[in-house]
Amino acid sequence: MSPINISIVGVGKIVRDQHLPSIAKNADYKLIAAASRHGVVDGIDNFKSIEEMLAAVPAIDAVSLCMPPQFRYAAARTALEAGKHVFLEKPPGATLSEVADLQSLADSRGLSLFASWHSRYAPGVEAAKAFLASAKINDVKVIWKEDVRHWHPNQDWIWAAGGLGVFDPGINALSIVTHILPNPVFITSATLEFPENRDAPIAASINFTDANKLPVSAEFDWRQTGHQSWDIVAETEAGLMVLAEGGAKLSIDGKLVHDEPEQEYPALYARFAEIIKAKTSDVDLAPLRHVADAFMLGRRKFVDAFHD
Repeated sequence: MSPINISIVGVGKIVRDQHLPSIAKNADYKLIAAASRHGVVDGIDNFKSIEEMLAAVPAIDAVSLCMPPQFRYAAARTALEAGKHVFLEKPPGATLSEVADLQSLADSRGLSLFASWHSRYAPGVEAAKAFLASAKINDVKVIWKEDVRHWHPNQDWIWAAGGLGVFDPGINALSIVTHILPNPVFITSATLEFPENRDAPIAASINFTDANKLPVSAEFDWRQTGHQSWDIVAETEAGLMVLAEGGAKLSIDGKLVHDEPEQEYPALYARFAEIIKAKTSDVDLAPLRHVADAFMLGRRKFVDAFHD
């Protein structure tokens, strides 16, 4: 099979750090174009808009969309209407409804749509899922705390309505939780902390349960300095499971089971190629649905203004 001619839309830090190296190392792809208002990729044709790119480079087979979620729907629909497969960076959109519409359009055109959740491909995630499938779970705690000034400096879009705020990293935790727990969970209560000068939360405390009344809690915070915490801890009758460092390390009863270099984005692009070849889509909206539920049920608490 010939390589998939792929293009990138939205050339920022995550594209340079993760997308471009992953595409370059995968023989299933050939990167042939990019579109971005501010960035360019050396060695290929660059454009200012997706419309300009698609008109000028009809050989494109697939488009990877890496702009902020508030702007992703229009670009995705443009690509699908042009007959291109679409890779959606996380979160796949600003709302559930727009992603459902994209899924319907992709299905009607026989195209592949991929809602990518990179944290699900962390090294310890599948082993954690297998362990929890065979153990009685008593309690689950999620601690996802990081320094927004380090990871998202001066990114105003992330604080705007639809930018998700602390749920931008928090949705990574939700993507893992919804994958590794044996039964679906749902939110019972939440408190969202909004800086008085921002339209998106800087912290969130959330309680979940499932049909069997399993207690699950999550603490998301963007104000943590020093050590960053990306941990999921499950107390089970088979021992304490700790999935740490965003899923990179897995320990059971204090014994390290997995500690491997992350290969999340290479795995994402391998999966995208797989679904294109299979002529199917992969669009799981469970993590985004939990974010929407948190905004629906959450009590809003205003805190001190945040300035970069």
